Amino acid sequence: MQLLRTLTVNKFNQAIINGVQDDVVATEVAVALVYNGISHAVMMVTPKDLEYFAIGFTLSENIIESVNDIYGIDIEENDNGITINIELSTRRFMALKQKRRNLVGRTGCGICGREQLNEVYQSLTGLPLTIQIVLDDFQQSLSLLKSVQLVGAETGCTHAAVWLDDKGHFIAGFEDIGRHVALDKLLGFRAKQQQQQGVIIVSSRASYEMVQKAAKCGVEIMFAVSAATSLAVEAAQQCGLTLIGFFKGDKGVIYSGEHRIKA
Repeated sequence: MQLLRTLTVNKFNQAIINGVQDDVVATEVAVALVYNGISHAVMMVTPKDLEYFAIGFTLSENIIESVNDIYGIDIEENDNGITINIELSTRRFMALKQKRRNLVGRTGCGICGREQLNEVYQSLTGLPLTIQIVLDDFQQSLSLLKSVQLVGAETGCTHAAVWLDDKGHFIAGFEDIGRHVALDKLLGFRAKQQQQQGVIIVSSRASYEMVQKAAKCGVEIMFAVSAATSLAVEAAQQCGLTLIGFFKGDKGVIYSGEHRIKA
């Protein structure tokens, strides 16, 4: 499936129409996540790295406890989108059926479809201390966000999430029209590699559900290019996640978890 599409549009400069030209837009596709034959969620995504997205979403939504709870993933394109068929272990599928909800995701929305308030505010397990970093090692890391935004470079409309080691070296990165989906793709890759230590940097704000997704997958340190919300800070403090907002490489705001920052 194409990631970029060309449209003929009217471009303008200083309110003056310059005439008809071609422009490039990112492809947005509806992706249905189906567990053991039962549809659970529909998300709007950039149609690449979908296996990692399926794994990351399934982990970060607490549907499974480990990537080993997934027995198989099959991706199929159809006329109106893409279906990802995920085969879960019997134990995890039974648990999913007990709390099943009808969730419809939209770009930039991470908690659409929750039916009860207590489904939104979930308790987070305290994170261990397995990594400490020196902030100077991450001064050049913002360029790594741009390096994975190949669709974004053409269209200007994608978010990115990258995973670095404790010295600021690049491990992996993913982009998507949705910031939550970009993060899920990265969390899925991270889980499949079975490597836990490292730092995640996201191109967006740090909202509550972004912190929740990261913490549920064992992430200990998250940098956000934009701001953090009040609930994100509270959640990070609750589980002991190191959360840094307004990250610009050489400056930022440490909201929680200073014990992982070395002088």
